[in-house]
Amino acid sequence: MVAFLIWALIIVLILVVLAFMGYYNRFITLENAVDNALSQIDVQLKKRADLVPNLISTVKGYAKHEKDIMKDVTESRKALLAAKTLPARVKAGADLQTALKSIFALAENYPQLKANENFLQLQQELSAIEDKIAYSRQYYNDSIMSYNITVERVPGAWFAGLYGKKHKEQLQITAEEKAVPKVSF
Repeated sequence: MVAFLIWALIIVLILVVLAFMGYYNRFITLENAVDNALSQIDVQLKKRADLVPNLISTVKGYAKHEKDIMKDVTESRKALLAAKTLPARVKAGADLQTALKSIFALAENYPQLKANENFLQLQQELSAIEDKIAYSRQYYNDSIMSYNITVERVPGAWFAGLYGKKHKEQLQITAEEKAVPKVSF
């Protein structure tokens, strides 16, 4: 009987240790997934920022007197590359996106620019990157959701408290991004 109790105690201890290890490893895996998702957003934002100088040089030849738009795009790009925190990167990315929309709107006034092969290629690349940024943001929020579910549900919540893991915030879209675009003909 004593041997049975000792074995039962050993089995219970092993199960408890495995539970602690399992949840610790799960938190590490989920946090790494969140970090990876965030770095994917950064990769896409960097790709977009890298295309901007090519876009500007293409547009400059056609719209030499539109210096304010070029300046806004250049400054927005610099702000994006200099942003260190997630909220700063999100804001700078939104500002760059707004500035790029100005360039594409400008192209409407310059039919030669609008038909320029380099401009069209850059426009397509930027459009593809915007789609990838949207997907990366979605993946980031999905990763945060998985992490938060683990942190908030029992027994994960108990282990989260022991390991000091806390709820993480998802990326929020800005008021400008929520606004319905105006279309006029």
